[in-house]
Amino acid sequence: MNISRIITVFALVAVFGLTANAQKNYKKEADVAFSGGKYYKAIEMYKKAYTKESKNEVKAEILFQIAECYRGKNDGKQAAVWYNKSIKARYDNPIAIYYVAEIYKSEGRYEDAIVEFNKYKAANPGDKRAQKGIESCELAKKWKDEPTRIVVNPMPLINSEDYDFSPVFADKKNMELYFTSTRKGSAGDGVSDVTGMNFSDIYRTKVDKKGKWSEPVVLEGGVNSPASEGASCLNKKRNTMYFTICGVETKGVMGCSLFWSKKQGTKWGDPEVIPVTEDTFTVGHPAISLDDKMLVFASNMPGGQGGKDLWYITYNKKMKEWSKPTNLGAEINTAGDEMFPYIRHNGELYFSSTGHKGMGGLDIFKATSTGTNQWGGVENLKSPMNSEANDFGIVYDGAKDQGFFTTDREGGKGGDDIWSFKLSPLLFQLDGNVKNVETGVAISGAKVKLIGTDGSSVSTTTDENGNFFFAENGPNRYINKETSYSIVVEKEKYLNAKGKETTVGLDKSRKFFHEYTLQPFQDVVIKLPLIEYKTAKWDLQPQYKDSLNFLYNIMTENPTLIIQLRSHTDHRGSTPANQKLSQRRAQSCVDYLVKEKGIDNARIKAVGMGENEPIKGVGGISLTKSYIDKLKSKEEKDAALQRNRRTDFKVIGDDFVPQAAAEAK
Repeated sequence: MNISRIITVFALVAVFGLTANAQKNYKKEADVAFSGGKYYKAIEMYKKAYTKESKNEVKAEILFQIAECYRGKNDGKQAAVWYNKSIKARYDNPIAIYYVAEIYKSEGRYEDAIVEFNKYKAANPGDKRAQKGIESCELAKKWKDEPTRIVVNPMPLINSEDYDFSPVFADKKNMELYFTSTRKGSAGDGVSDVTGMNFSDIYRTKVDKKGKWSEPVVLEGGVNSPASEGASCLNKKRNTMYFTICGVETKGVMGCSLFWSKKQGTKWGDPEVIPVTEDTFTVGHPAISLDDKMLVFASNMPGGQGGKDLWYITYNKKMKEWSKPTNLGAEINTAGDEMFPYIRHNGELYFSSTGHKGMGGLDIFKATSTGTNQWGGVENLKSPMNSEANDFGIVYDGAKDQGFFTTDREGGKGGDDIWSFKLSPLLFQLDGNVKNVETGVAISGAKVKLIGTDGSSVSTTTDENGNFFFAENGPNRYINKETSYSIVVEKEKYLNAKGKETTVGLDKSRKFFHEYTLQPFQDVVIKLPLIEYKTAKWDLQPQYKDSLNFLYNIMTENPTLIIQLRSHTDHRGSTPANQKLSQRRAQSCVDYLVKEKGIDNARIKAVGMGENEPIKGVGGISLTKSYIDKLKSKEEKDAALQRNRRTDFKVIGDDFVPQAAAEAK
């Protein structure tokens, strides 16, 4: 959006004192109208001038100026058409390419915009705006894919088919809104030379206890005039209003100025101008501080960073006068345009900008207070608060994370529309599934417990499909913010399973999913990770203690289990020797678990299996001596022998009671 448009969003027009040529020179008349911000009128004149012009370079310039007019009145689609016509006609300034890129960006055509920005970068490599535009497009794509928790919605009861913008709360309970509109019924008759639409007035609407907004009506009193009233704000007591009046023609120029008005009963008194700068510059979009001492506004006066900047003035009650304006500085202002300031109750400054990296036309930004009348740390509010369109004119409902803003994105009713916004609650959900590790069949009736670091403890059971849910929509099934959880899954005749999850540091709602496979232990032999021994030795080597830690974890997670720890050998050597060796190996494992890890020796028994229970291979065939001898290659035989040399365990009871607990009974 070109911030020069006056009526629709009360951007501040560039002001030049020019006089029109008395003769019928359409181009000169158009230039005068354009310089005065009368874009609607200028378009008609430029089109007539184009039909009369014979020189190609002048015709290309006229095409460019028509595009500029459409950009000035916020008609991006038509502006792009005419910029491209000027480029095709070989207009000699590559800025036309840049504006096409900006328009494509404002339409959400980010890939097309990047192509045009690269063209402009090649044509004018010294202009850093091209690279900034490319980076903005990349950020915009990311922000659209990863939106914040803000929820936005249009306000159909407030909006019209015309332009409705810049809402502000008008009462202490925040039940009444003032906003500006170009809808029919304004105090000013006729059509604006800037936009070709109605002049604008300030309207009001109230919300009832059911949340329904009343039909907007024109604000009573002396505030609305035959000119166009723009963005406004009210002080803390809601008895003083500061606002913009635009469309006052002086020497052919459409200007904007700041005014204030005092409330007199239920109506507003006649406005008084706030002298800020010379008449040749324009000011608007006021925002008052909570102490009523400082007024922030937008202006194109010199001494800023370029374009339209944010400035402030302070009020001296004793002298009853405003100070000279001070620029908010380079951290807030850019070479682009900064407008529509708003100061929240906590001192944060909100404003819209085309100069900071954004998603499209005007984006809304936030800056934190860094001292008296100073702000820094500018942040883009991202999607969905911002969009590829123009987003501006924000107001918060006190300390609540909700309020209203203005946008001309798709989904509204007219040009600019008022939308609501609200920060959705941070919600987390944990879903999962439990299956049998041996069969893959879902396990119903398994108990799933969540134990939180915040002291919470909740549980549920799996349904017939093995599914479980912890969500914000049921009793005792919550998972909370900034909390880490231990997850325990239990089922009779199955080994317990454990897991972890955390919501610490998460700033977006999220659904977690966990899948658990439970090991049945009734009449099942459970293999342990590989434990190897030196030939004819039974000493447990240090590198294999980790394999036994697997069993240790199982026994601590399942404190009632009683097991047999079994050691197997292959068939080489004598049967008695293998039996004796396997017993010693099993005992070395038990000794480690009992003596070093602290497992109660009443819960674990060493059993040497020798060569008596060869493991089953492919097809359920036991890897016996006779089967292994028939294998052709040495590699196959070695692999089969290795599989037989194993350690496993069997659960022989699940009713162990520690001695201390038994004595207590």
